[in-house]
Amino acid sequence: ENSLQKTSTCSSVNPSGIFVSPYALNLSSFTKLIKRLQERHPEFSRDEIVGAVQEVRKINKGVLSGLAISSIEEKTSAIL
Repeated sequence: ENSLQKTSTCSSVNPSGIFVSPYALNLSSFTKLIKRLQERHPEFSRDEIVGAVQEVRKINKGVLSGLAISSIEEKTSAIL
């Protein structure tokens, strides 16, 4: 009984037991985006690319959600 109650009330933990913040960027999408940008711009470090993505977010009123990954990629490339 007790374990059933815990699983039904703890919505911030995914089935594998890892805490998921409702405010976190979808990490798999972020990882794919960074990987694509690294392939497109091998002359830039990962930190420089992440910084450019953060700049795109800042320009877009602090959010990336709602933008297509291809759009984020284009805007980031323009900054780089």
